[in-house]
Amino acid sequence: MTAVAAPSVASLVQSVDWLAIAPPTIAAVVALVVLVADLFVSERRKPVLGWISVAGLAAAALALIPLIGDERSTFCLASSQEACSYTADRFTLVVQFLVLAGALLTALLSISTLKDAKNANKPLPEGEFWFLLLSSAAGAALLPASRDLATLVVALEVASLPAFALVGIKRDDRRSSDAALKFFLSSVTATAVTLLGVSFVYATTGTLHLTKVASELTHVNGQFHTLAQAGVALTLIGFAFKTAAVPFHFWVPDTYVGAPLPIAAYLSVIGKAVGFSGLILVTVIAFPSYADVWGPALAVLAALTMTIGNVAALRQQATRAYSAVRLLAWSSVGQAGYLLVPIAAAAYSDDPQKSIGSTLAYALMYAAVNLGAFAVAALVARTKPLNRLSDYRGLYASRPLAALVLGFFLLCLAGLPPGIIGLFAKVTVFSAAVDAGLGWLAVVMAVNVVIALFYYLQWTAALFRTPEGEPAAYRASLPLTAAIAVTAVIGVALSGAPQLILHFVDSGLFS
Repeated sequence: MTAVAAPSVASLVQSVDWLAIAPPTIAAVVALVVLVADLFVSERRKPVLGWISVAGLAAAALALIPLIGDERSTFCLASSQEACSYTADRFTLVVQFLVLAGALLTALLSISTLKDAKNANKPLPEGEFWFLLLSSAAGAALLPASRDLATLVVALEVASLPAFALVGIKRDDRRSSDAALKFFLSSVTATAVTLLGVSFVYATTGTLHLTKVASELTHVNGQFHTLAQAGVALTLIGFAFKTAAVPFHFWVPDTYVGAPLPIAAYLSVIGKAVGFSGLILVTVIAFPSYADVWGPALAVLAALTMTIGNVAALRQQATRAYSAVRLLAWSSVGQAGYLLVPIAAAAYSDDPQKSIGSTLAYALMYAAVNLGAFAVAALVARTKPLNRLSDYRGLYASRPLAALVLGFFLLCLAGLPPGIIGLFAKVTVFSAAVDAGLGWLAVVMAVNVVIALFYYLQWTAALFRTPEGEPAAYRASLPLTAAIAVTAVIGVALSGAPQLILHFVDSGLFS
């Protein structure tokens, strides 16, 4: 009888590349520091927790710099260095930068919101707020680096669970509670569907690592072919919930309106980044052999999402009493449709990474200008808490710079000069559809761009009209002003040098 040698202890010990995992780790550690510090800091000194959080997010973003130009992997199988659970490649760094920079701007907006709530005798629990925001940002930063389905799902939930509590953190506001409940139920459903899909994929392939899943799916036993297709479809449906793709978008408008405004901004940018990065990983890396399943499905979802989102936003613009945040919510649904186009095109393209580059270029543009639009909305909300569209009439008369900046952001979202970066990003997405042979989807996108022009231009024009009565006095704050200024500088710089973003389209993203 031949004795089988037991594996040595050394072979079972994972070597951790701490530099590679530094960005999400720093965010998570600072979250724990804030949670513990909240127990010992007096109520008067609670604002310092906000600045600790800002510093922590800045440090996490700076930790990306040593990783530039260097592809690193960790938590790999002992038998294969090609099957790793965490990889910091170009795609990972771009999405992590988007997530951490977006969370940093959200933190700046939140400082003013928390202060205003305290002044209005409706204080929010600051320690809990910052802990939840940092925890969600840590999960969101982990997700693009995940290279196995288990880590992917865990990162998705770490990013999502704190967001439920952040949406409902205004405990004395019924709208906030309703929004949190709707967000929670839809996300739990999405998670259940995703887990069911992942279990089907595991049952047919026997592995969770994305690269190995891709290899095993190419020769699935015939009797398990239907099960594999079901697993792929259910996994995609779960991520479609997270991206707010139609028909899984119903939670968006009420959630954005009920949540604190900085959290609505966070969900519109970081929430989407989480969903889209996960969707890209499972389609392009794990399921390329099933492109005939997910390609047409995502193309149809893209067309439905951009059309329903823009038509609904158009209806909001027609009623002046509607909330500007609700308009931005429907606008974000429409923008999600544009972001889906290159992912769908990757199924038909000879160079899928180029198509994915178009999504990243568009996402970076959208993140900067959409956060800027929410920052100006936060400024208006300090004086006009209802934040109705009519509250923006004549904003130029009292806050000319804020009006000019908001007008610029809206033109970027519409894809009109001087918002050159918005125009270039839309052309890039349009080209991805045409190059992939999806001419019908390019036509649908062109029609939707025209629809969106109407409500973006209507809102822009209102900023410069004569105000009704005396111009309102809008109160700015240092963090809020900094957030508006940073997003404006980024938007203008990218419009002057769009190649800073567009070069991602032609570069290798995955290791």
